[in-house]
Amino acid sequence: MIKGAGYLNGPANIEAAIAGFLSLAAGLALLVGFITPIASGLITLGAFAGCVSRLGATGPENTALLAFVGIVAASLTLLGPGALSLDSRLFGRREIIIPPSARSQQP
Repeated sequence: MIKGAGYLNGPANIEAAIAGFLSLAAGLALLVGFITPIASGLITLGAFAGCVSRLGATGPENTALLAFVGIVAASLTLLGPGALSLDSRLFGRREIIIPPSARSQQP
């Protein structure tokens, strides 16, 4: 979210504005827990794209930090929203029912 605000305050070109807006919107959506899988998927793609673009570069940008953010966002994509998120309030919690196996019914 902070990176997106930095893109919006930087030089005025359309690519930076789009990247900044998407990054800011995805960060805010994750903050309130709205459309969690989509928002965390966008953050995952952005973080890993940043890692790949900086593979040969040296400088103040930390590639390991971007990789960590990408891994955390990918795990959040796979786990889904939590109990206190806006997604769970609007759409309800998912319930996974595991049927009993045939072995457990034998005497």
